[in-house]
Amino acid sequence: STVFPISAVASELIADVYPEIDVVVKHSGTSSGMSKLLLGEVEVCNASRQMTASEIELAKSRGVEFLEFTVALDGIVVAVNPQNDWVDSLTVEELKNIWRPESTETLTRWNQANPAWPDVEFKLYGPGTASGTFEYFTTAVIGTKKASRSDYTASENDNTLVNGVAGDLGSLGYFGLAYYLENADRLKLLAIDNGNGPVAPDEQTVRDGSYAPLSRPLFIYVNKKLLSRQEGRTFVEFYLEKANEMAGLAKYVEAPDSTLEENKELLAMALSSE
Repeated sequence: STVFPISAVASELIADVYPEIDVVVKHSGTSSGMSKLLLGEVEVCNASRQMTASEIELAKSRGVEFLEFTVALDGIVVAVNPQNDWVDSLTVEELKNIWRPESTETLTRWNQANPAWPDVEFKLYGPGTASGTFEYFTTAVIGTKKASRSDYTASENDNTLVNGVAGDLGSLGYFGLAYYLENADRLKLLAIDNGNGPVAPDEQTVRDGSYAPLSRPLFIYVNKKLLSRQEGRTFVEFYLEKANEMAGLAKYVEAPDSTLEENKELLAMALSSE
């Protein structure tokens, strides 16, 4: 779901150049996408996290050879309702305290997180448990993958999360940077303090990693069998060639030139072995 905007742009751009190639793009959580890739139901999987060790083993057991390409960079945005006038930034520790599993019973109002904040009920919004964003956020903030309170509005559709945060005064949610930029007039962005002062996510802080610990790479995983077909090779070559253009159009951060070169080298090696 996080990488969906980039691949949606890819399907539109390639249709202009290669109208005979029909690319169907759908969105779900990364884990759902990986499952479909490993079952052979899809040939390309968007991913906001790397493939896990268990998924790699499953791929081996099923004889699925895959290629991993980094196509953009992202910052996981933490946002509140624009009418929220009591917080402009959160420390990682405060964020952890709000989202940790134990807080379900003990932290349901803003003043319980910080006595200086008002007595307003928390309305929390975040990705579902099959989301790569959920896995990345819980690992980076809580310290344990998938460790999170469960009493929040969960959705694999980031637009649902945006609408929830925009509509509730006591809201707090997290999702990909592109979805914030598309709705910046409806949301209030929070800076995150990882020990060196508050830092807000933008093109520079995501690229240099100073927006920590919530900056990350975004990937596509390709079933190597796709390269045996001309339209498959054309699509992957087109995607990698246009990666930065598509990232910009989708409002994500462009990957470094060195990363794009690594993509091309990996693809060339895969094609030479066909």
